[in-house]
Amino acid sequence: MYAIVNISGKQFKATEGARVRVPRQTGDAGAKVTFHNVLLVHDGTSTQIGTPTVSGATVTATVIDHGREKKILVYKKKKRKGYQRKNGHRQWFTEIEIQTIQSSAAQKKAPAKKAEPKVEEAAQEEE
Repeated sequence: MYAIVNISGKQFKATEGARVRVPRQTGDAGAKVTFHNVLLVHDGTSTQIGTPTVSGATVTATVIDHGREKKILVYKKKKRKGYQRKNGHRQWFTEIEIQTIQSSAAQKKAPAKKAEPKVEEAAQEEE
């Protein structure tokens, strides 16, 4: 079973027991975090796709730790003007471990087929 969940504006694939690095979340190490923006749930046989989210579906995770990514360099330059700027950036992240994926209890039913319109035969005109 897996789910696609929206965390801080980014989409992540969540499977039970997986460790995922997501943008910085509130909560200390060991705290439980619940995400309600579940976009898709696949349980092996059926797939629920949200419009835009699957109602009643949640993903529960435990915060492992917080940290910072490797430094990236941002370099700006304008040719022939003598303008150069070099800047470094380290993005904060939170490492979480997915505990449970709960889909809604009521499965969405397939939309009923529309009844074909009945065509009444018009009375034939006499010549």
